[in-house]
Amino acid sequence: MAKSVALSETDTVRMAGNLSVMSYETAVTRMYELGHELAHASAHKFDLAHMRVLLEALNHPERRFSSVLVAGTNGKGSTAATLASILRAAGLRTGLYTSPHLVRINERIRIDGQEIDDDDFARFHDGVDRAASNLLEQGDLPHHPSFFEMLTAIAFEYLAERKVDLAVLEVGMGGRLDATNVVDPQLSVITDISLDHQKFLGNTISEIAREKAGIIRQGGVVVTLPQQPQANDVIGNTILELDACGINAAQYVPPVSPGSSSCFDSAPDAALRLSYPLQVMGQQIQVETPLVGRHQLRNVALAVAAAEQLAKQGFPITPAAIERGIRETHWPGRFQVLPACGSTPEFVFDVAHNPAGAWALRSTLANRYPDRPLVFIFGVMRDKAVAEMTEILFPLADHVIVTRTENPRSATPSEIRQAAIRTSTSIEEAEDVPHAIERARTLAGQRGVIVVTGSIYIVGEAMRLQGARI
Repeated sequence: MAKSVALSETDTVRMAGNLSVMSYETAVTRMYELGHELAHASAHKFDLAHMRVLLEALNHPERRFSSVLVAGTNGKGSTAATLASILRAAGLRTGLYTSPHLVRINERIRIDGQEIDDDDFARFHDGVDRAASNLLEQGDLPHHPSFFEMLTAIAFEYLAERKVDLAVLEVGMGGRLDATNVVDPQLSVITDISLDHQKFLGNTISEIAREKAGIIRQGGVVVTLPQQPQANDVIGNTILELDACGINAAQYVPPVSPGSSSCFDSAPDAALRLSYPLQVMGQQIQVETPLVGRHQLRNVALAVAAAEQLAKQGFPITPAAIERGIRETHWPGRFQVLPACGSTPEFVFDVAHNPAGAWALRSTLANRYPDRPLVFIFGVMRDKAVAEMTEILFPLADHVIVTRTENPRSATPSEIRQAAIRTSTSIEEAEDVPHAIERARTLAGQRGVIVVTGSIYIVGEAMRLQGARI
């Protein structure tokens, strides 16, 4: 059980209403001291009753703003970011809560595209931590809230105080028992479902889909797309059981035949950038999104369908706002390209942390770089489908450098290499990301492309080192 430790007098001193930088550092340190909750989740993570006790002590911040809840295995971050951008374009004060982060914990909590600042993060952490400590002392909580429960409560407090008009909340894992699932959303969105986090969510698509479908409300609205039959069955039955309104976003996915490029910008420097006309709310708009790859067609469609449903609920969303919001979407680390500069080769950063993500990355790379040498920098968490991911991705590369971050869940380079034993690609090991980048630059030369992929922590560290926009 994690124990609450009182902050020192120095830590809690406020200057002109602001917390000191050290107080922010202390707050972040204390958050990480709670441990990586996935390693201990079986003990107490999945219990919404405890989350509700904490929020009651905070005067229920989750009830003081409207929200949209987004769950799924792949694409939920892209969908959430696109929808939030649409809402901002419509003039709404928009919150966005996502996970995990690339570089800084603050990235997870944003209002109108701006991440929570250090002083506010420390202040809200202080309030939530003190509430949790009191509940522990009174016996109302059996243990300290987890990292994700704490962070979710901090986000809710911040969004409520800043009086957002609407917040887009990305589920952390699963859905039914995720800490975000205490809200009463305007609507729910379920993105593509595949195998991931089987240790916690189940070993079949049906079991995982049941967890994701847990965000559907009695009589509520849920936006989704047809996908694997097992997932379709679970989601469809849940909609019927709860007398919910199911919205099929397929009408917003433009038809693309295998091998066709008709939906993509023809400019040489914009390969695979989505650009196509779309009928929305009785008007034609031109979809132009910076998110790259065919798989983004589905994520954009979900965001558009969700925006239309919110417009029907009275939110001031227009076709023009949808068009502009899609165009202005910023979601870093998802096939983000850093062009070659001087002696530095071109970089591609993409968080492909499960087999479905690996297939999406492979397809996009094969289409964008059919004749360029590819050098992969790859690292992944030990609890992922490492062997399957390596078998999908590594055959596309001329060279692979496997590495790790300091995260204790990170697979070691030797473990990754062993998992990739059935691939014939040249594999080297690097002790950390900086050494991996140094070696990759040598292997890539002027013409090659360095692809950094796998864990978000690997991608985030490489982006920071290369000065990529976060």
